[in-house]
Amino acid sequence: MKMTQKKSSNSRKSGSRKYGPAAGKSVESAVRRQKQGTLLSGQGGKEGKVKSRKQAIAIGLSEAREKGARVPAKKTN
Repeated sequence: MKMTQKKSSNSRKSGSRKYGPAAGKSVESAVRRQKQGTLLSGQGGKEGKVKSRKQAIAIGLSEAREKGARVPAKKTN
C-alpha cells in the first residue's frame, strides 16, 4: 500500500506569500504611528488623525505599494 500525502486545506494554489516582508514592516510602522497619534490622513495631513485600525493598515499598505513592496493590487468594488 502506498502512502499518499494530503494537501492541507489552507494551502494556496500559487504557493507563495501574498505580501512581502517590507509590506509587513510598513503596516507595523503605520499602526504604531496611529497608536502614537502621529498618523494623519490625506495628502497634506490637514484632515486630521487616523482613529481606526483598518484605516491605519490601509495607509501602511498604500505606502508599501508606493515604495515598490510586494502587495496585491487594490480591490475595486
